[in-house]
Parts: sequence; C-alpha cells; structure tokens
Amino acid sequence: MNPEDIEIDTEAVAEQVGTIFDNLTIWFQAILEQALSIATLWQLGIIAAAGVAGFLLSRLPNRRLHAAAENRGRPDALARIYLSIASVMWPLISVVFIWAAVGGFALADLPNEGLRIAASLLNAWIIIRLLTSHMKKSLLTRMIAVIAWTVAALYILHWLEPTVTALNEFQIPVGKNSISAWRILTSLVIAIIALWVGRIAGMTAQSRLRSNSRLNPSMAGLLGQVANVALMVAAIAIALQTVGVNLSALTIFSGALGVGIGFGLQSIFSNFISGIIILMEKSVKVGDFIELQSGVTGLVNEINIRSTLVTTNDNVDILVPNEEFIKAQVINWTLRDARRRTHIKFGVAYGTDKEIVRKAGMEAAAEVPWTLENMGPRMPQVWLTGFGDSSLDFELVVWLTEEAVKKPAKVTADYNWALHSALERHGIEIPFPQQDLHLKSSEALRVRIETAGTGDPAPLTEKAPEE
Repeated sequence: MNPEDIEIDTEAVAEQVGTIFDNLTIWFQAILEQALSIATLWQLGIIAAAGVAGFLLSRLPNRRLHAAAENRGRPDALARIYLSIASVMWPLISVVFIWAAVGGFALADLPNEGLRIAASLLNAWIIIRLLTSHMKKSLLTRMIAVIAWTVAALYILHWLEPTVTALNEFQIPVGKNSISAWRILTSLVIAIIALWVGRIAGMTAQSRLRSNSRLNPSMAGLLGQVANVALMVAAIAIALQTVGVNLSALTIFSGALGVGIGFGLQSIFSNFISGIIILMEKSVKVGDFIELQSGVTGLVNEINIRSTLVTTNDNVDILVPNEEFIKAQVINWTLRDARRRTHIKFGVAYGTDKEIVRKAGMEAAAEVPWTLENMGPRMPQVWLTGFGDSSLDFELVVWLTEEAVKKPAKVTADYNWALHSALERHGIEIPFPQQDLHLKSSEALRVRIETAGTGDPAPLTEKAPEE
C-alpha cells in the first residue's frame, strides 16, 4: 500500500453509513416490539430473580473458596483454581437457575428464547472469565476478552452472519481500490492476537532460559531478552503485514533508524554494545559484588540490554548504564577469589605493653565470625604502623570469609566493637589528642604576678628618671 494511493471517497462512505444506520433502526424497532411482550417481561423478571438469588447464595461458598486459597500459603495451581471458581461463583449459580427456568418453560410449552439467550451469554462470560482470571491485567488482555465475548454474543443471538455480511458490504474506497470494514476488523484482531502471543512467547522463552541451570545467569538473561525482542519484532511484522502495510517500505525506516543511532540514539546503542561486551568478557557477572568509580557499591542482580541492576546493602536498587562499566574503573571484589584482607586501624597510649596489645587484637579477631579459619599463612596479625602525636598506631590485619566481602560496613563495625571490648578487658587505654600550651611572659608581667599576693600594685612599665 503506497501513500499516494490512500485517497478515501467520503461521499461513498457516508452513503454506506446511512444504509447501515437504516438497517440498525429496523432491527432496533423489531427488538423493541418483541421486548415489550408479556412473555419477554416474564423472562426478564426470572433473569433478575436468578441474579439476586445467585448473589445471595454465592456469598458463603465465595468466602470459603478464598479461605481455602489463603490456607494454601502459596499461589500454587490449586489456589488459583479456588480463586478462579470464586470469581465466577455468582454468575455460575445464576445461570443454573436460568437453565432450570428454561426447562420449566419448555415443559409448560411457553416461550423461552430470552432465557436461553441469557443463559448462553452467561455461559460464554463464565468461560472467558475462567480463561483470563489469572492473566496479567493489561489493556491487551481486556481487549481480547471483549472481542471473544462479542463474537460469542453475536453467535448466540444469530447475528454473527448478518454482521459479517454487512461489514463485507461496507466498502471503504481507498484510491483505485476498496477495503471492506470486515477486512480491517479482522486484520486488527489478528494483529492484536499476534502481539499478545508474541509477548507471551517472549516472556516464556526468557523465563525458561533464565531458569536453565546449564547456562551462566548473565548469558541466560541476555539470550532471554534477545529472544523476547526477536519474538516481539516477528509479531509486529505479522501484525503490519496483516493490516496491509508493505514491509518493503520499512527499508526507508531502517535507513532513518541508522541516522538516528548516529545522532540521537548513540548513547542507547553504546549501552547496548557495552552490555554485550560485559557478558562476553564475563568481567562482571550476576552475583558479583562491585564498586564503581562513581561510588556505587552493591551486588549485581541483573545485566540487561541497556543497564545493569545493582542492589546496595541498604536494599536500594540502582540502574547503572552499561557504558559506565566500560569507560570507568570498576572494582570487582568477587571476580576470582572473594576472600580479601582488611586493615582495622586503632591506637593505644604511649607506655602500653605491645605484647598485650597483640594479645588483645588476636582475641578480637577470634571473636568476630568474619575471620577466615584454617588459613595457615593468612593468620590475623597486629602491626605497629607508626608513632602518632598522642598514640602508638596499630593495625589489626585479618583475612575475611567470602560472605564478609559483600558487607564492608558491617565487618568494620564488628571488628571495631570486638577491639574496643578486648582493649577494655586488658585495661589498655585508648588515648585522645592532647596539646600543651606554653605562655612566654614579659619581665614586667612576671613582677606583677609575683607581687599580686602582697596587695601593693606594681606598675607594668617604669618611668625614666628625671634629670
């Protein structure tokens, strides 16, 4: 379909719309005459009574089904069945009463077409409700449910064939050709279904790849996202082809997309390529504890096409662009060996026995569960690192377990706590900065201070003798 061929004849369309409106008016008048009959009013009363009875009788089983689902403790298949039945309990009981009324009217040889139609519509609604009750609530799901129920209702009312015929006869002139309204509607429905199936298939493929134990979590995440995007692109292509869009015209769009990548989309494209490089190099993997040059520190949870999800120890999720892992410095604390050495600085007063300080430091290291056990040459050590202004400066050097690497603040706090307790237990003083102040006074000020206790004032300056 070329753009120059799109020229709609508005007069022809208006004439066809008028014809359809006249037919609808005739149908509406016939339905209204039938609805005002005594038999129809009786059937409407029974339908209303069945709805009220169904509402009242459904309250108790509805509560019990919800309680049974909650008692399962987890959203398993049986709990979903309970909730699905609970969601249709009201119309389910109502439709039983209506079908019973249909049988009673048939035995009494009374008209029951209205009851039969109402029961059939309720049956269709119950089936669609059960099928869509546990789908993700979205506009696409609602549209599918509405379309399915509309088609079922037209079939039950015996209006499906006349509706299809009328839509086929309604031709929209477009340029030299014409398109029927039925083709447009079916194309839209097929496009919606294709998008829905593509979305479900993509999410399923992504979930299955991520749960595959034989694949690396990072690679599984990338393959899952690529599969999701590929299936969605295929669904969009099918949808466009169904609507009637010529896919060969998309070559112009691909050229424009290349220009857009070169200018406005280069950052997105750079993040995409950076994500692929990260996954191929395996320098950063899901589960690694990293520290970025920007100051972000945390656990890598997901590596996506555009960004990487990093969760800090405060449970804050941070989306870091993949480009930052390529251009800036990244510290991966768990790349090869997660066991690391830490230095806990502390000071004691001058004159303290160094051996006692060593003993206190070793006791503190043994009390903290983060200390690596059976380490051989990696035993805890106490180093004398310097002579401060008011203290002897020491460091407790400890090799940590793998779990401790991911909790740097907690580890430092635990060792400081244990060190303070050990130093207090051995009576070791922790000094604080002190300064001595020396005042240099003049001779006159010294004399005044010495004579301050005699009560005789002493001059601060001496007068020159008179000649």
